[in-house]
Amino acid sequence: MIDLAVIGGGAAGFFAAINAKLKHPGLQVVIYEKSKSVLSKVRVSGGGRCNVTHACFDNRVLSTYYPRGSRELISVFQRFGPKDTIKWFESRGVVLKAEADGRIFPVSDDSQTIIDCFMSACRELSIPILTGHSVSAIRKPAHFELDINGETIQARNVLAAPGSSPAFWQLLADLGHTIVEPVPSLFTFNIDHPFLADLMGLSMQNATVQLDADKSLLKTHRLNAADLTQSGPLLITHWGLSGPAILKLSSIAARLLNSVQYRFEILLNLSNLKTEDAFIHLLKVKAEHPKKQVVNTPLFGIPQRWWQRIHSLTFDSTFNTWSDVSKKDLQKLAEHLTAFRLPVDGKSTFKEEFVTAGGVDLKAVDFKRMESKIIPGLFFAGEVLNIDALTGGFNFQAAWSEAWVISESIN
Repeated sequence: MIDLAVIGGGAAGFFAAINAKLKHPGLQVVIYEKSKSVLSKVRVSGGGRCNVTHACFDNRVLSTYYPRGSRELISVFQRFGPKDTIKWFESRGVVLKAEADGRIFPVSDDSQTIIDCFMSACRELSIPILTGHSVSAIRKPAHFELDINGETIQARNVLAAPGSSPAFWQLLADLGHTIVEPVPSLFTFNIDHPFLADLMGLSMQNATVQLDADKSLLKTHRLNAADLTQSGPLLITHWGLSGPAILKLSSIAARLLNSVQYRFEILLNLSNLKTEDAFIHLLKVKAEHPKKQVVNTPLFGIPQRWWQRIHSLTFDSTFNTWSDVSKKDLQKLAEHLTAFRLPVDGKSTFKEEFVTAGGVDLKAVDFKRMESKIIPGLFFAGEVLNIDALTGGFNFQAAWSEAWVISESIN
C-alpha cells in the first residue's frame, strides 16, 4: 500500500512529495502524472526562467496578491513563506536572485535549473514518477482505492494536485466537494480599434487601466471601484492590450469579465493624473512654451507615437502650436490623456501559462493541514483549489506553501 499517492506532476505535487519523503524517509510516495511530461508550467513560467517566488516578506501584504484565497493563505504563509522558499532552494544548490520588481528567479535564468533540482531530489529519495497515468475513479471504503490505467491502487493518503482538470474536479465533486465554476484568469484584452493600428510593440511603463462596469455587477461579484482600477506597465500587441496592468485587472475581475462574456469598455490613463490636474498642467505648458508644436511635445512620459495618435484625434490642425490651442481643446486633450475609452471584445490566453479562478470550494478545506474536511487523508494543493494570484511568482509561492504544510501533515 502506498503511503502518499500524489496525483499531478506539477510544482505542488513534486514539492509535497519531496518534502514528505525528507521529513518521513520511511514513507512510500509515488507521483502519478496523466500526461507524458512533468513540471510543464515550471518550464514555461517567467518566459522560461521560472519565477519561483516574490520578494514580499510580510505575510499579510503577500496575501493581498491573491484575489481568491487571501484570507485562508495567511496562516499557510506563516508556516512557509518566500524566505523559506529561498532557503529551501539554496539549501539544494539553487541560488536565486530578486529583480527590481520583486520577482525572484534562479541566477541561471533557466527553469531547467528548478526542474533538475526536483528530478534529482526524486532520484535521491527513490520517489517513482509515473507519467501517462490517469486516475479514473477514487473510492475510500477503508483506505483509498484509485483506478489508474485499469488497475486499482491502494493508498493511505492522497494529494490532489492535478492543476486545472475538469475531469478530476468531477471526481472530487462525486466525493462530496463543491467545485466553484472555473473561469480564466490572467489574460490579455482583445481590442480591434483603429486607434491601436500600427502601434504594436509600443509600451508604457506606468499606465492606469480602469474597467467601466455597472455598480450592480460590482455588488454581484463583491468588488469595489478601486478593484477595477489597476496600474503598471502596458503593452500594445497585434490583438490588443497586454502587460502587468491588464493581467492584474483580468485576475481581480475574472468572474465579472466572464459574466459579461469578455465584452466591456476600459478607460486608459497614461498621465496618471486626474483630468482636472492634467488640464492645469497643460495650461502651464501652453503658457511656458507657446511657440512649440503640440505634436512634437509629448508629455507625462507618453511615447511619441501614442502622443501623435492622441493629437490627431484631438485637434484638426496637424502643426498647431501651444498658443493656437484653446482652453476647450486643452480640456479635450486632458480627457483623452486621462480617460481614453476603448472597447474590449474578447480575451487571449497562453495555454502553457494559463491560470484558472475556481476549483475546490475553500470552505471544505482545513488549512491547518491542507486536508479535506469531508474525506480525511485527502489533501489539496495548487490550482485544484479555488485560489489564484496575480503575476509575479505568487501562484508558485502558494503551491510551495500548501505543499509544505501537507508534507508536515502526512505521517
